[in-house]
Amino acid sequence: MSKRKKRARSHRSNEITKGIFTVLEAEPKKSFNYRQIASKINIKDTEGRNILIKKLGQLRDKKRIQEVNTGKFKALNSRTIHRGIIDLMPKGHAYVVIKDIAKDAVVPFNKLNKAFHGDEVEVYVYSRKNSKRQEAEVVNIIKRKKDSFVGIIEMHKTFAFVRPTDNRMYTDFFVPTDNLGGAKSGEKVVVKLLEWPEDASSPFGKIEKVLGMPGEHNTEIHAILAEYGLPYEFPFEVEEFAQKIDTKIKAEEISKRRDFRDVLTFTIDPADAKDFDDALSFKTLNNGHYEIGIHIADVSHYVRKDTILEEEAYERATSVYLVDRVVPMLPEILSNQACSLRPREEKYTFSAVFEINDQAKVVKRWFGRTVINSDERFAYEEAQHIIETKKANIPADISIRNGAYSVPDPLVTAITTLDRLSKTMRSERMNAGAISFDKVEVKFYLNDDNNPTGVYFKEAKDANKLIEEFMLLANREVARFIGKSHPPKTFIYRIHDQPNEEKLLALNGIISRFGHKLDLRNRKSTTDSLNKLLENVKGKKEQNLVDTLAIRSMSKAIYTTENIGHYGLAFEYYTHFTSPIRRYPDIMVHRLLQRYLDAGKSPNSELFEEASQHSSDMENLAARAERDSVKYMQIKYMQDHADTEFIGVISGVTEWGIYVEIIENKCEGMIRIRDLKGDYYTFDESIYALVGERTKTTYQLGEEVVVMVKNTDLVKRHLDFTLIRKA
Repeated sequence: MSKRKKRARSHRSNEITKGIFTVLEAEPKKSFNYRQIASKINIKDTEGRNILIKKLGQLRDKKRIQEVNTGKFKALNSRTIHRGIIDLMPKGHAYVVIKDIAKDAVVPFNKLNKAFHGDEVEVYVYSRKNSKRQEAEVVNIIKRKKDSFVGIIEMHKTFAFVRPTDNRMYTDFFVPTDNLGGAKSGEKVVVKLLEWPEDASSPFGKIEKVLGMPGEHNTEIHAILAEYGLPYEFPFEVEEFAQKIDTKIKAEEISKRRDFRDVLTFTIDPADAKDFDDALSFKTLNNGHYEIGIHIADVSHYVRKDTILEEEAYERATSVYLVDRVVPMLPEILSNQACSLRPREEKYTFSAVFEINDQAKVVKRWFGRTVINSDERFAYEEAQHIIETKKANIPADISIRNGAYSVPDPLVTAITTLDRLSKTMRSERMNAGAISFDKVEVKFYLNDDNNPTGVYFKEAKDANKLIEEFMLLANREVARFIGKSHPPKTFIYRIHDQPNEEKLLALNGIISRFGHKLDLRNRKSTTDSLNKLLENVKGKKEQNLVDTLAIRSMSKAIYTTENIGHYGLAFEYYTHFTSPIRRYPDIMVHRLLQRYLDAGKSPNSELFEEASQHSSDMENLAARAERDSVKYMQIKYMQDHADTEFIGVISGVTEWGIYVEIIENKCEGMIRIRDLKGDYYTFDESIYALVGERTKTTYQLGEEVVVMVKNTDLVKRHLDFTLIRKA
């Protein structure tokens, strides 16, 4: 039989399998013989009936359906079938995460039935004899999490195999010669899953994209994006559409907007920023109050519904900030030009304008479309210098211009006043129970070839916090404006649930080893002690570890139409209004807000809830890609420091080894348990330590050790250390 005929037969076999389940599950209380099933799925030929009879026998033997009488089949008891998500571990064993069962069930390798990590599946759950552990067998793959995978291609004479680089993938892909797409042996590629025939040991694939040779910088960065299904370029038709948008500022449109072009306005952003999506305006009123405008790029003016640009923005949902580049949500003509609030250029904006008194209380608020002309662009370092010195002179070493310059006095007054008000607002937020996560960001000095020449840490100072507080104010007040309206209206909220109590107790156990303690009696004592902890560890060796563990103990913030408030910010109402250049939910918020300002009716919430979930999912993927790019660059940096001893903190302990984070550069690597000399070590979970059986030597979470680089693997993004001694 030819390969083509084999594939056709296999495809038909899979379709008949789906048909069997469709018939049986549509009427789970009834039983059917093969003739009845054949009639319902329109099988009239002998070959089809033979495949059907064979499949019924196979499904019965695998306990995927039940034979109630000879030749009469029905669906398994609905109480034994559950939906869940496959969670595959690197070493091959798997779990299925099931919402309606308290504990996850173990899926033996031979019961995965071709499911991959993240797939939505139906499983048959059962208990083994003499075991309390629940096990599960995959009986149906409802939805693949993804159908494209990154791997290394190995060429043979008449075919090729792609070996996935994800260590959770337990199979390679068979690629026929007509599906190679020009790939050469040893290259890193993206392979698309076409089918997995019943009798084939490997799934069939097609090369979608050649990324390049493993280890090359662009290859690895593009591979990170591809692993998460994130694009690194725009389709030609999207770029073409964006280029044709009329971005001119027109008098007719200005006449429909509130005009802020003559009001003192400025931006504060990172020194290397290209997209400025928020600006602040400042004016002192006759009554001594301040009129403060938070002006946000009016992206929805350009990104219209039912266009390919809108579809692309929705699919991406967020910009991705990798270690050496930004992958924008919108094409550059919008993100860096038309929508970017560049100085001395007229721009369309959507604004939240507040009258605020000297105690930082909001007296009045106004929302609507505006036009601005920013007077100045500041880097955070420049604004920080003004805050600290109260002076107009910007020295050359922090200036983003060509040398030193002097700031007009009204801008100095504006920045210093806004700084004072922001500190009052922040203090009130903290007193209300907000949590202060000022986690240190790892950044790299890169040369022209994107090789890291040094590591530095980015910390939020007063200038950063000034911008943060006024963005929080706008986000909160927009959400309150809609959230408190009657009758209730469909809206996109940014929510953050209360932390899991078990995770907080675990965190308390870990930090106690550093002499810290949380007070978990109630919400106020919990947040107060968390803030005290985060403040106390600043500058200490355990800071990054404690910061990371504290964040992990929190729930994840997500987008939804169902508001429950934001625990971390201590806000009853919160949304994302302030970054539409880089976040799709902000575009939806702008559209909904304008709809309600125009007295429009509340739309059905289902589509917005679906878009919220999609945006949350894409945000999560982008964050993971960003972390992977930092990990990649850390490994690249450590390649050049293989002969250096470093002091590190044990940041994780597992049954296979210990993780160590180097104090001076935050690079994390592993010391494998088999590489610990002089004793046989076992994992003691109760004390977060590896313990030597003979010497009782312990390597415990939070201990300092001296390490050297043993191995760096850019392709797998793995860093191994050799233990030199305890510090």
